[in-house]
Amino acid sequence: MRSSAKVLTTVALALLLGGVAVAPAQADFGLKDFSFAFLNEDGSTAIEAGSHPFEVRTAFNVKTKFDPKLGVEVPDGAAKTVRFDLPSGFIGSRTAVARCNPSDFLRIDEEGYPGCPDAAAIGVARARVLQPNAIGTPAPVYNLTPPRGVAAKIGFIVALIPVTVEIGINNESPSNLVAGIANVPQAANVYGSILQLWGIPGSHSHDPFRGSCLSKTLGPSEELLSRGICNTGASEVPLLTLPSSCTGPLTSSYEAISWQNPSGVPDRGSAQAPGMTGCSKLGFSPQIEAKPTSGSAESASGLDISVNFHDEGLSNPTGFAQSQIKKTVVKFPAGMTVNPSSAEGLAACSKAGYEAESINSQPGQGCPQASKVGEVELESPLAEGEIFRGSVFLASQDDNPFGSLIALYMVIKNPELGVLVKLPIRVEPSEEHGPNAGRLVSILDNIPQLPFSRFNFHFKEGARAPLITPPACGIYTTEAQFTPWAEPAKLLTTTATFKVNSGAGGGPCPSGAAPFHPGFEAGSINNSAGVYSPFNMRLTRQDGEQVFTRLSAALPSGVIGKIAGVAKCSDAAIAAARSRSGRAELGTPSCPASSQIGRVLGGAGVGGSLTYVPGKLYLAGPFGGDPLSVVAVVPAVAGPLDVGTVITRVGLTVNPDTYVAEVDGARSEPLPTVLKGIPLKLRDLRVYADRPNFTLNATSCDEEKAKATIFGSFIDIFNPADDIPFNGAARYQAASCASLKFKPNLSLALNGGTRRGDHPALKSVITYPRGKGYSNVGKAVVTLPPSEFIDNAHIQNPCTRVQFNVNNCPKGSILGTVRATTPLLDEPLEGLVYFRSNGGERLLPDIVLDFRGLFHVTLVGYVDAVNSRVRTTFARVPDAPVTKFTLNLNGGKKGLLVNNRNLCSHMLRSKVNLTSQSGKTYNTHPVLKTSCAKPKAQR
Repeated sequence: MRSSAKVLTTVALALLLGGVAVAPAQADFGLKDFSFAFLNEDGSTAIEAGSHPFEVRTAFNVKTKFDPKLGVEVPDGAAKTVRFDLPSGFIGSRTAVARCNPSDFLRIDEEGYPGCPDAAAIGVARARVLQPNAIGTPAPVYNLTPPRGVAAKIGFIVALIPVTVEIGINNESPSNLVAGIANVPQAANVYGSILQLWGIPGSHSHDPFRGSCLSKTLGPSEELLSRGICNTGASEVPLLTLPSSCTGPLTSSYEAISWQNPSGVPDRGSAQAPGMTGCSKLGFSPQIEAKPTSGSAESASGLDISVNFHDEGLSNPTGFAQSQIKKTVVKFPAGMTVNPSSAEGLAACSKAGYEAESINSQPGQGCPQASKVGEVELESPLAEGEIFRGSVFLASQDDNPFGSLIALYMVIKNPELGVLVKLPIRVEPSEEHGPNAGRLVSILDNIPQLPFSRFNFHFKEGARAPLITPPACGIYTTEAQFTPWAEPAKLLTTTATFKVNSGAGGGPCPSGAAPFHPGFEAGSINNSAGVYSPFNMRLTRQDGEQVFTRLSAALPSGVIGKIAGVAKCSDAAIAAARSRSGRAELGTPSCPASSQIGRVLGGAGVGGSLTYVPGKLYLAGPFGGDPLSVVAVVPAVAGPLDVGTVITRVGLTVNPDTYVAEVDGARSEPLPTVLKGIPLKLRDLRVYADRPNFTLNATSCDEEKAKATIFGSFIDIFNPADDIPFNGAARYQAASCASLKFKPNLSLALNGGTRRGDHPALKSVITYPRGKGYSNVGKAVVTLPPSEFIDNAHIQNPCTRVQFNVNNCPKGSILGTVRATTPLLDEPLEGLVYFRSNGGERLLPDIVLDFRGLFHVTLVGYVDAVNSRVRTTFARVPDAPVTKFTLNLNGGKKGLLVNNRNLCSHMLRSKVNLTSQSGKTYNTHPVLKTSCAKPKAQR
């Protein structure tokens, strides 16, 4: 008998939540002739969406076989466990009916009635036990007080045996109602059952059959009989509500395992009931509220979102419940974006971790606590007094149901009721250009058809809160688009506004365009003159200011990098790095280590807690017309997020006139501002040129400056025309110049004709010791002996500055060649020597040494006469080590110099005054070598 009661318990649950028609079983054991129906009071089928049926009726039979020993049909196996899954959207209230205490339920009188109050009665059960053709004795069904971990419980008495059924919500999507029983005792044969559950138990139409008023016998047509009228005075509050979706038919399924074959294939079945109609009549009125936790502009912020849904139809016996929400799309205001600061210390929840979240799992046993970004609270009119609480976790990038960069997992639990609801949320940051860059849209789809009156979603606040408020003061609108289950094509859009009433950090609201006053720092780690030292540069800005978009920079005069021996990252390697994930680039860098010249560190976010991401600096080949380039390769991996490998390539050159090493912002790629829809809010950019023996300090101790032109934008960070420049400078001064040695070695020679009127060629060679501890040449003055004049007839066609600038000097302006060898470059610089006009600034044209090679450098010599001797002054010489300098001036018909006497009659001496960058001087009167066999002593 007890076994029969347990099976009936399972069936009773099916009757409460919906019916099942059995499909063919996979074994002899199983159920058959299973049916259910939603009925109106006149016995017709109830199919109006959102309505409250008069009753739900369920019936079933058990498969039987003939027992020759007993000579009767007996059940073909006994159920061990049975589970029923009912259609989504079919719901019941926990608080609509009074409850019976379990102890009262077990207090059974002589007639087989439990000690429950009539107000707790919710229906009638009839079970066929002992005999296959028995009609079944009617028994009242009661709403029982459920134990902890159970949402609802019902019970009835069969042959003095208590039968109870526990009801819950499926822990998996679609969160439909489920029921089941395990380890059913094998005490008696059960052949079938009919169960009637009332949709509105308080209706007076049920008074004749309520609880103790129900007769244990049936009428001639098997109709129910009454022992009286049990009017409890209870309110007519609906217990059951039909789905608000008109898709159909509705499907239910069951699964049963027998004691005879507990490890075998379960008996499974499913069936369909008619779908609902009348969805267009259902109301739908959710409302949204949204407000950040910070009222300051461009600040780290959490967010509170509330959805309120008042549905009188759930408690109105003659009314219709509103449609439940199927899908929610929330569009945040422009400017409210993901906060990069939140990535530091953040973890992500994998699919496995999400699946491991259970009703009894402790914090960290499923999703890691470090992945928690928010909390939720939910209240339902069907479970008054209960609050359903949950957590929101960041889902693993790509390894989530959407394969997206950003997704969330929402896990709602109520251990008291045994309720677990898990939902993934897609978050799409806009990759548009302009003001909408990074605008967030969250999408929650296939929401369970479970009514709620209040839903609160809270993103955590604090310095590493997940969001950033809009960058300016004003009123902002959040838009929510709700899709109803009743009519998915009929969307409802509601809005909520909030106000940003203070500037960044709580300061006053700025007026006009956002300010832009970035900080700029630069300098050598060791400022000793003439030594190799890492050179660092740093850009910073404050919250509320325009974002960095581009950068031009110039190193202090004399600070230069040693390119010799440094490999170059190829264009192919750079292109490969662009297409790689950040983690792949971290594992195996695309550029060779031999091309690395330094590091970069970027701090992104708002407030005082930024997320820092490191990268590497590589030397690369020509770019944008510049002879070299520097490539910043940053694997953009921050916390659990990988937004790829960010490449920023900038042109690198040496100014031909100032000899200053420059980062060419006009021919460079912009600084990253938005990555995969996440505005970086770059606040701190640090560049370290720290390759050993790469950056060489100046040998001049004069005060210099590192300079930068930094461009910022506020309105459209993708439009260069919107960029606003800021000029920054950092003081630089080398030290200990007095300790530097100065030891040039100069030789001069006149080659060719030695007679008066001849035009000799002039060769000048300066050599310099290699190694540290020497100051470079800063100024050179060379005065030729009185024997040499400038032949005016040979300077009639000097190159103009315009021609020189476009490299189109006439051949007649070419005076000779020049070559310089430096340890900083793999190849020497070579070029031509020109006579170039100076616009009348000086009497004679200038001699311009036009060095070509990896870099283009020009050295200008001012020509004049002093005491009838030709003098050339190179007032400004690059502060760079040169081990050998060779100047060849043409002789003969193209010669600039002419002899005014026979060179072999005297020993010729020039006057050379050299000044080092450190201020030391070297004055000498070297003898000019000539083609004479035996030069005579100079008079």
